[in-house]
Amino acid sequence: MPGDPTKAREDGARKPAPETPEADLPQAPPGVPEGHDAPGPEGTVPPPGTVPPVGGQPVPEPSPAAAASKAPEVPSEPAKPDAQPAGAELEGQAAFDALTAKAQKADEYLALAQRTQADFENYRRRAAREAKSAQERGAVKLALELLPAIDNLERALAHADDSEPSADGNGTASLVAGIKHVHTDVVAALKRAGIESYSPEGERFDPQFHEAVAQQPVEGTEPGVVVEVFQRGYRVGDNVVRPARVVVAG
Repeated sequence: MPGDPTKAREDGARKPAPETPEADLPQAPPGVPEGHDAPGPEGTVPPPGTVPPVGGQPVPEPSPAAAASKAPEVPSEPAKPDAQPAGAELEGQAAFDALTAKAQKADEYLALAQRTQADFENYRRRAAREAKSAQERGAVKLALELLPAIDNLERALAHADDSEPSADGNGTASLVAGIKHVHTDVVAALKRAGIESYSPEGERFDPQFHEAVAQQPVEGTEPGVVVEVFQRGYRVGDNVVRPARVVVAG
């Protein structure tokens, strides 16, 4: 069938289209790298690790600080609570108890020191009293040995005053004067030792200081008053060495 248009179209579709010749691209000279390794506009090759230039200008790499600032923030984990609060509380209580025990021990030592000081002060006072008492006892013992001699001297003096003077007058007077000197010296020595004599004539009778040897009524004198002293008394302070021997009005 001549000139069938349908078959002609099918034949035309089966025929390949004529190939279009490719355009010749400029080739790089031998020895020069191609692509990204190709030299830049000024003939330089960018060093490894740098971003290739855009529009002829190199793009700087971002700094670590800038990269860190642009990095997304990661939420930090909340702080974990103390896993052993009871243990810490027990340690604190133990430390407090230890300090309390030390404070109590310090108070005990202070009380002990105060008691020791008080005991020592009492001992010092007691020792002073005992020393004074021992000294007084020694003086009393000495006085008791000397008092009879003093009494005899006083009797001798009293007898010499009552006796008549002798014919010559010199011997008796010298003897009396010598006895007086001896009596005065012995009494002064006792006084220096803290022993003094007392004569309670005219005073109220006091059994602590007086020894009554007789009692007789005396006109014009109240009962209980010492009217005569037979023997002087001696004392050391308030302690009686020997009471005075007296006659009391009745």
